[in-house]
Amino acid sequence: MNLFEKIFNHQIISRLEDSGTFMITSHERAWLKTMLEHPAAADAFTAGTLDKLRSALVPDQVMDTSPHLIEKAGTMEKQVYHPLLRPLRRHIMNKTGIRITYEMKGGRVNTEHSGFPYKLEYSMVKREWYLLWYHIRHHAFMSTRLKKIHSVTSEPIESSAAESILKKIGKTLESRKTEAVIEIIRTYNEELSRILYVFSSFEKKVEYAADTDTYRVTVCLLGDEMEYLLSKIRFLGKRIRVVEGDYLKKRMLEASTKALERYGVVAGEEELTSSLVGE
Repeated sequence: MNLFEKIFNHQIISRLEDSGTFMITSHERAWLKTMLEHPAAADAFTAGTLDKLRSALVPDQVMDTSPHLIEKAGTMEKQVYHPLLRPLRRHIMNKTGIRITYEMKGGRVNTEHSGFPYKLEYSMVKREWYLLWYHIRHHAFMSTRLKKIHSVTSEPIESSAAESILKKIGKTLESRKTEAVIEIIRTYNEELSRILYVFSSFEKKVEYAADTDTYRVTVCLLGDEMEYLLSKIRFLGKRIRVVEGDYLKKRMLEASTKALERYGVVAGEEELTSSLVGE
């Protein structure tokens, strides 16, 4: 693939993402059709949505996993779907208030508190769903595990009050955001699609410098997402380097120093910094 093909393909993918269009391969369609046969699919989708998906996938073949997957001594599986996902999505979409009963650390239960739901978020690290919501009485932005929520019911709220809360939440999240700039090592430019896929769960911007033939990915994230981003950076290894982001540089330097010391290699801090984070 030459330089112009890479740039053209990236532009097409970016425009499709901006328009809400997704490209799906035949393998992905086969996987989806197979997953829709799982009993949990009836709880995850409404009957109408499930019928539409199944109708759209009629020409596709079901994925045959029997020759490839054998489960031995499997551990207890955590279900990704949660019964509260569907009603909470409706509350968020309709911008309605909620009355929520939830459990705090230590087992204390807060009963029938007024709130406003903002977003559902899935933690890839803890493999759990969280509800991000605004506590109306305490004027606080909250994050609560769905498994800690005992009950949620709708509560009327003025549209003006809802818009005011959304603005407050927006300002709060904006103040918590930070950015990191990650450069793709030129040797691995051909793996651009794969590398960008690794960062797909983050808000990001991709820039290309023609004079140096390098791509830089600016990742925008909240402070509590740093550890997850670090796991992605470690996964990509020598394909990338951190150009901006003091905390990420420090953590990568610490981890690399400990790894070298474990094998009896002692390197100077300047040498490690230069080789690992691209300074």
